[in-house]
Amino acid sequence: MSNNRVRVGILGATGMVGQRFVQLLANHPGFVVTALAASDRSQGKPYGEACTWRLVGDMPPLVRPMVVQSPQPPLECDVVLSSLPSDIARAAEESFARAGYPVISNASSFRMDADVPLLIPEINADHLDVLPRQRRERGFGDGYIVTNPNCSTIIMALALAPLHQRFGIEAVVATTLQAVSGAGYPGVPSLDVVDNVLPFIDGEEAKMERETRKILGRLGHTAFEDAAFVVSAQCHRVNVADGHTVAVRVKLCKRASITEVREALSAYRSVPQELRLHSAPERPVIVRDENDRPQPRLDRDTGGGMSVTVGRLFPDSVLDYRFVVLGHNTIRGAAGAAILNAELLQARGLLEGKSAREDTTATAQARLR
Repeated sequence: MSNNRVRVGILGATGMVGQRFVQLLANHPGFVVTALAASDRSQGKPYGEACTWRLVGDMPPLVRPMVVQSPQPPLECDVVLSSLPSDIARAAEESFARAGYPVISNASSFRMDADVPLLIPEINADHLDVLPRQRRERGFGDGYIVTNPNCSTIIMALALAPLHQRFGIEAVVATTLQAVSGAGYPGVPSLDVVDNVLPFIDGEEAKMERETRKILGRLGHTAFEDAAFVVSAQCHRVNVADGHTVAVRVKLCKRASITEVREALSAYRSVPQELRLHSAPERPVIVRDENDRPQPRLDRDTGGGMSVTVGRLFPDSVLDYRFVVLGHNTIRGAAGAAILNAELLQARGLLEGKSAREDTTATAQARLR
């Protein structure tokens, strides 16, 4: 094990997103899992006993003997990745930030706070510039909080960003078809969702409408300024294991041909690709021209689950264009998103392993002797 890898603690480690964190970090070149925390019923047990593994493949051997701890500081780690339920996330995450830990959260608790980045590295890496103000005004010292958006918001925003950048957006209408894994485990009862579509997911529509405008907005001198366009969302749960589908209609500020729209989407590259971050897909947006794509079963794992796939791109008779975008909700929409955020923070010098700092200090002390 490399001594300079950043040590990661996972909050909510036994849940579906927590398990994705564990799986995606198993062979990460820059990060290593050193602490796992979860609810009372799991604490004090080895992770292999406390966690019923729900993902394809075996539980990584490294984490099996790790004892599950309470989601409170201190933890033996340099950064905290949180997938805690929203009702307990705010207090727990703030306690870690006050104790000096960088916190990267998948929970909704801090997303819309005026001094907290709602980060998708391809879209708004510059929003990290708010962190000095957050630390100062909240008294966090070396700690801070960065959030990633709602899973459906991430998938839709990645398709909207190239269009907003190139042409500007006036309005968005979105209809989601969301996988059952988005509800966690055991999630939606089978008798509710088999042979059925559930037209209500609590809080989801408001999240998509509000979060999208913050992500695609700008960081002003004193606050985030939301993007000026309007968003209308309707959200549905469907009988799909993984992969959220979003049908989008968009009105642009500038006239654009369908060729120009397609090229803007397929050519989109940004900061993670320029920095060659480990989890960044080479192409964040894949455009397909077949009549029957994207489909969750065929396209959710594109780019290791970190790309979104756009298809069914056509002129629209009400707004300007319509398309369907699909992404893996627990990878790009959750755990993978938070890990990519951590990689960006590391690349910006905002995340450094304790062992690396200790090595630097020891070297400096040796030179003084």
